[in-house]
Amino acid sequence: MNRDRDPQGRPRNARPRDSTGRPLPRGDGDGADVADDPPALPPDEAIDLAGDLLRDGNAFRAHEVFEAVWKSTETDRDLWRGLAQLAVGITHAQRGNATGSQALLSRAADSLAPWAGTAPYGLDIDGLRAWAREPGATAGDPPPLRQSAR
Repeated sequence: MNRDRDPQGRPRNARPRDSTGRPLPRGDGDGADVADDPPALPPDEAIDLAGDLLRDGNAFRAHEVFEAVWKSTETDRDLWRGLAQLAVGITHAQRGNATGSQALLSRAADSLAPWAGTAPYGLDIDGLRAWAREPGATAGDPPPLRQSAR
């Protein structure tokens, strides 16, 4: 059987996806095109792109942007993981999974805890953590990632 694998042998899913990243049934081409995983961007570029994606309702893609940085860096890995978890929490909310959303948002707040009271890369860590802990946080727009517009 010919399986869709990346160069390291990990499985890939080449099916089109809906706007929240879920694979569509085989043969259904009505979703978003299959997109390659984004390359790891420099921190400021990744934050700006992910912020734009979140504002546009593309939390799944924002998660991929953060995940690429998280998996490619040795610096502040838990910070990037926490940001990816935040985006996944929003993704779960977009998919209608309130329980999964709250679990991921809580995990994101915990992952970002070591940066409480700081603003690495201009990130509003305290604001993001507070938002992630609010019941029903995902009912409105996601918070801005940075303390102020750059």
